[in-house]
Amino acid sequence: MTDQNPVFIPGPTNMPDRLRRAIQIQTRDHRAPDFVDTFAPVLEDTKKVFGSTEGKIITFPASGTGGWEAAVTNTLSPGDKILVGRYGVFSNKWIDLCQRHGLDVQIVETPWGEGVPADKFAEILAADTAHEIKAVLTTHNETATGVRSDIAAVRRALDGADHPAMLFVDCVSSLASMPFEFDAWGVDIAVSGSQKGFMLPTGMAILCVSPKALAAIETAGLSRTFFDFRDMMKANATGGFPYTPPLQLIYGLRESLDMLFEEGLENVYARHFRLAEGVRRAVDAWGMKLVAKSPDLYSDTVSAVYVPEGFDSNALTDHAYRAYKVSFGVGLGQLDGKAFRIGHLGSLTDVMVLSGLATIEMAMADLNYPITLGSGVAAAQEYYRTSRVAALKSAA
Repeated sequence: MTDQNPVFIPGPTNMPDRLRRAIQIQTRDHRAPDFVDTFAPVLEDTKKVFGSTEGKIITFPASGTGGWEAAVTNTLSPGDKILVGRYGVFSNKWIDLCQRHGLDVQIVETPWGEGVPADKFAEILAADTAHEIKAVLTTHNETATGVRSDIAAVRRALDGADHPAMLFVDCVSSLASMPFEFDAWGVDIAVSGSQKGFMLPTGMAILCVSPKALAAIETAGLSRTFFDFRDMMKANATGGFPYTPPLQLIYGLRESLDMLFEEGLENVYARHFRLAEGVRRAVDAWGMKLVAKSPDLYSDTVSAVYVPEGFDSNALTDHAYRAYKVSFGVGLGQLDGKAFRIGHLGSLTDVMVLSGLATIEMAMADLNYPITLGSGVAAAQEYYRTSRVAALKSAA
């Protein structure tokens, strides 16, 4: 029965039964003439989740990392200069990817727990009068630190410098869980995946691409084959794929979109804020601190929590799994052994989050953490109870 316990990692997320049933389909012919009737509406409807009417949705059988490789190789050339801030494990992964592709990567080192350094970007972009920088790369939600960055501020930095560089955004752990405004923020490529806010298994990279980024394909000199936008778009135009598609995930994405739209995207975002705020109230009751340095940076999909001095966060997550069969996120990179992560995105409710908070409290009590058993749960309960009562009254 322990396989029914929810996971509290920041992805892959819990799969609702409705989506599990949607992907449990018999093999179908992806070259049949009626496949376009399923696939084309999926691509069109996914644009709504990105907050776009102008972008082009392009998918690949891959994780988000594959999506980033597609973004880079379809739009840039060897030696091109890009600007990126390093403020967590995943922002660093994109730096590594770009360096391996022979790009000239200008890195703005930023303390972990802070967000995208938009003010420093503004200075660098203003000084780049020759427009050598071809793209600015950002991570909307740094999954390692539980930090949400201000992408609109990066757009203001670009516009303030009247700079033509493209804006690429990793929204893997934020899309379909927190507001994302592709068009309003002037994003050129946003990269996400199937396994987080969409509540599906890993295996589909989902990109939204602007007309400006599509035009860059004509001059991009980096090599690509599997990830070629042109091949994918040409095949998608008639409802097909240039190779075998992840058929079950496409049907699953259709069902996921239906679920998101039935709940209403604004309600989805409000639910994630509520879940996250309950977790934050619990952390405060425990006397612990989030890695995110200020409330404006708090993520609504994952909270990274420092453990007290002298304790090992890996021992805590290991014990929670061994004793109670519940998974929490480990500390990554600089946070290894210093912090654990509570994922609160996707298919979760107040009640499910309370079970996770109760479990990690029991694990902390078992390991003699300086907490009062039940304190975090009580704080979250009070918030969930009162916020729901208030919502019911306003709706009446």
